[in-house]
Amino acid sequence: MPLLDRLWEPANRFSVLVLSGILIAVIALVDGFTKPYVSLGFLYLFPIMLAAGYAPRWVIPLLALVCTGLTEAFSSLDPAHSIVRMIFVVLALAGCGLFVSELVRNRRLSIEARERMRVLVETSPAAIVTVDARGFIEVANDAALTLLAPRERGLIGHPIAAFLPELHHALRYDEGPQFRAAMQCQGRRDNGETFLADVWFSTYREAASPKLAAIIADVSEEGFNNNGAVAHAEDRKSLAPRELDVLRLVFEGLANKEIAARLDVSESTVKNTLQQLFAKTEVRTRSQLVRVALERYRDVL
Repeated sequence: MPLLDRLWEPANRFSVLVLSGILIAVIALVDGFTKPYVSLGFLYLFPIMLAAGYAPRWVIPLLALVCTGLTEAFSSLDPAHSIVRMIFVVLALAGCGLFVSELVRNRRLSIEARERMRVLVETSPAAIVTVDARGFIEVANDAALTLLAPRERGLIGHPIAAFLPELHHALRYDEGPQFRAAMQCQGRRDNGETFLADVWFSTYREAASPKLAAIIADVSEEGFNNNGAVAHAEDRKSLAPRELDVLRLVFEGLANKEIAARLDVSESTVKNTLQQLFAKTEVRTRSQLVRVALERYRDVL
């Protein structure tokens, strides 16, 4: 797939479409010279499959019809059955082209989704890690590095059990359903310090491998009761609906411009709302605001 990904990259659109046109012309030319000995109509399948990665869907049946006409023009088969033969050829060429078009489209959507997820994880002020089937950390953002490895500044490739032993046991190796859950447990930093952690995690499968993604918050300095609820939740200041909407999107890692687009308001309105949130929660940075959201407003988020 990596080779095909490079072949159908958007930057190669013009080159691939030109190559497809050249291949169709070459096949038609060679097919004309070999008449009536060898029919090369089946070779039109390759330029159609190449063009399918870029051409609109309605173009693919049209291209199949043109190639079928060229095949029939240089064919030495009985012309009495040409209509039936052309129908089957058009269906075969168009079907293969549309199939490849859908594969390429789904592949691009998958790559775009992974890229959006990577950007979201890397820019989120919350500590986020993903863990592979062996229990080793695959992805960790800057907030996770600051929380778990302030001295070493490296997490990828390290076992999650070294930092959050309880999280390692959440990986599902059986065929049972995956799940999402939250827990409170003891965590360890790479410098030996321990802390009380609230962890929200979700298990999933990639191909046949079980994996896990988690959001981690250090709550050791806050007043938590035995059920993991914030002891000072009653003392929190109430938030207006607009403030709650902005707080949710800040927690998701969105920038001011993205929040404004999501809520259909101006960017200045988002900034003003953030200032109100900073004042109500008595914090000064977005990362501190996310922590307050986890600690005080978890039930309403």
